Amino acid sequence: MISGAVLNPVNSSIIAVSLVPIGVAFGAPPTATAWLVSALYLATAVGQPVVGRLIDVHGPRRLFLTAAGLVGAAGVLGTLAPNLGVLIAARVLLGFGTCAGYPAAMRMIRDEAERTGRHSPAGVLTALAVSTQTVAVVGPPLGGLLIGLGGWRTTLAVNIPLALVALVLGARRLPRTPLPERRRVDLDVPGMALFAGTLVALLLFLMHPRTSGWYLLVLTAVGAAAFAVRELRAANPFIDLRTLGGNRPLLTTYARALMAYVVSYAFLYGYTQWIESGRGLSASAAGLVQLPVFATAIVVSAVTGRHEEIRGKLVVGATAQLVACALMLLLDRGSGIWLLVIIALVFGIPQGLNGLALQNAVYQQADPDRIGSSAGLLRTAGYLGAITASAAQAACYGRTADTTGLHHLAALLLVVGGLFLLVTVADRSLRGRAATT
Repeated sequence: MISGAVLNPVNSSIIAVSLVPIGVAFGAPPTATAWLVSALYLATAVGQPVVGRLIDVHGPRRLFLTAAGLVGAAGVLGTLAPNLGVLIAARVLLGFGTCAGYPAAMRMIRDEAERTGRHSPAGVLTALAVSTQTVAVVGPPLGGLLIGLGGWRTTLAVNIPLALVALVLGARRLPRTPLPERRRVDLDVPGMALFAGTLVALLLFLMHPRTSGWYLLVLTAVGAAAFAVRELRAANPFIDLRTLGGNRPLLTTYARALMAYVVSYAFLYGYTQWIESGRGLSASAAGLVQLPVFATAIVVSAVTGRHEEIRGKLVVGATAQLVACALMLLLDRGSGIWLLVIIALVFGIPQGLNGLALQNAVYQQADPDRIGSSAGLLRTAGYLGAITASAAQAACYGRTADTTGLHHLAALLLVVGGLFLLVTVADRSLRGRAATT
């Protein structure tokens, strides 16, 4: 389960320290290499809920194994890429290939919980949260290490052994046949297509928001309206809008996830780019400076994972986000390494708390029969936040990741982090809500 779930977060963050050397290798500007990030975001944001629904219907095995094979193929393609265009195509393939791991894991946990009578296996959910959220932070240090050993191509080649591990474990351990009742469910292919088209139009606008892109917003509005009409009329909709619309706690969780990931990904990418360009550290050194985020997040997740409180985790995580963003305002080109390490240590706290709490909230709030697609929508909300963070970085930095741009980015993140805290404190549905063991 974890072997597949780690593929997406690791690939989402490992590219952070690779963008500069890839740009140098292909003579590409930051505006072009940014597509390496956006391509995976687009494919994953669209693919996660779609694949999640397929897993709800047909079970995890077939989709898990197919997706792991795509990851291996993307690793080969990216390693041998002769130009930036092929490398971007490899990242798109990688995005689709990493879509199955997390929804499949949530589906398996729900099925096992029903089979064993354990409503919410906190230990397993904690392990999954660590693999999908906390492990994302190991991407920059791992990328820096791999680049130091064999250049930027190793950050793509690492997917080959990871995919092989997932394939072997998946073939040995995943159930061979889906539940019979899921096989009889008709898939809402038109609904999936309308959802994908609407989301692509929205994401393309968010990646480069400007007045000349007004037509993308029109396409988004038209697509959303058509999608709503289709889902409200479908006998077995891809996303049951009536049920989802009446589930305000789950909708609030998705909104909270979007805000949390704006801050998280802006830090992982924007702050890491400043460490290299603004502070002048190498890719390997930048990865090492980010390593305390990973260490702190692992400790925090392990210590708090079995505790039932969800609201408390979110409040502490939101507060730590604000502290880390405020400390970023103190940075300049001559800042000591000790201050960079302190910021990384502080940011490790929300990295270990927020993902765990959001995941547990979805596990409790979602329809059990649609846990795969609901988990996929959680990841979609996260990638909407990630793409928003990418747009914010582009607006704040311009051509280079300088200190002035970092301060503008930190100020924006303080506003988003403050909204995240406000929504959490005001959410009455979280009062007394716990991840029962």
